[in-house]
Amino acid sequence: MAGQSATSERTVSDPTGGPGIAALWRPFTFGGHGLHSRVVVAPMSRVSTGGDGVPTSAMCDYYRAFARGGFGLVVTEGTYTASRLSQAYTDQPGLLTESQADGWRRVTDAVHEDGALIVAQLMHGGALSQSLTDTLAPSVVQPRGKKMPEYGGSGSYPLPTAMTDADVAEAIAGFATSARLAAAAGFDGVEVHAANGYLLDQFITDYTNLREDRYGGSPGDRARVVAEAVTAIRAATGADLLVGVRLSQAKVNDARHRWQDRAEAAAVLQTVAGARPDYLHLASEGKPWTDSGVLPDHTPLGRLARELTGLPVMVNGGLDDPALAAQVLDDGHADLVSLARGALANPDWPYRVRAGDALRSFHPGMITPVATVANTQHFLANLDRA
Repeated sequence: MAGQSATSERTVSDPTGGPGIAALWRPFTFGGHGLHSRVVVAPMSRVSTGGDGVPTSAMCDYYRAFARGGFGLVVTEGTYTASRLSQAYTDQPGLLTESQADGWRRVTDAVHEDGALIVAQLMHGGALSQSLTDTLAPSVVQPRGKKMPEYGGSGSYPLPTAMTDADVAEAIAGFATSARLAAAAGFDGVEVHAANGYLLDQFITDYTNLREDRYGGSPGDRARVVAEAVTAIRAATGADLLVGVRLSQAKVNDARHRWQDRAEAAAVLQTVAGARPDYLHLASEGKPWTDSGVLPDHTPLGRLARELTGLPVMVNGGLDDPALAAQVLDDGHADLVSLARGALANPDWPYRVRAGDALRSFHPGMITPVATVANTQHFLANLDRA
């Protein structure tokens, strides 16, 4: 397609290993699950169900493509949980009914058939719902920014209602119920979405959490709800299901936010790690991880998390370049790297890199005007025909 930057490609000079990218292909085991590479598909909102929260056949093909393309682990888009007002997008998939679990079973079977593991990201939108007019949050605080049109939103977010103790307990129980359904649907694990400005991150963030109870105040107390969600999931599913937690400093509606200092970061990380998840998934917005995955004093967040918690750490953000992704691993910033835009543009990113084939660059047209599977596939098909 003329005039589209997505047609720009480059050739990887070191496709099979050596000092450049060998770290990407080292096997890794966590939570009793083995991976054939350190490269993971990051969660990406696709708003592609028929409004019933049930994954479609197109979504099944979408996730299967990553497994066929050589990724060892796929983390799904954020999936709303079995609790009130958790849905963030109109056509978001869910995990609170048997029909939704059956739909996901088709996806997990497809991914497993092509040799990858798959983890369901469990998400409560909280105050950042694109579709709900009534929302819940830790406190009555107007969300920053505007809704996202690519996810069906427009205008300002509604002013949320502060959650009662019963609301918090229901949200925690919702994560556990959805995790149990995820296990029944054949998922290898679940990832608790406590990042990017959604409900659990709203508890962690100082300016969205003004509570004076056990879930507010110090950074450790603000992160307590995340640890309790992990504990509830463990109690509901046992030890076999992989359980991860995604955390971030930045948010979809506040990309510049950072934790204040090392002490705040340490309190959040150690509180969450105290519930003994199998891994931490640290995300950034926009810039390469080496620029955005740092604290205000330039402490590398991934390395700090590994040192403080002893848990495997996955990092995400601007790691589409194979050499940079391998450097992050070699330099001790992480055990695993996850790709979003790079994977969206190249569902076969691992195979392309290992073969020395050119990589497509991400183009905004892949997720605009709407971030659906159909829109992405249409864009890529036109690109291939160009």
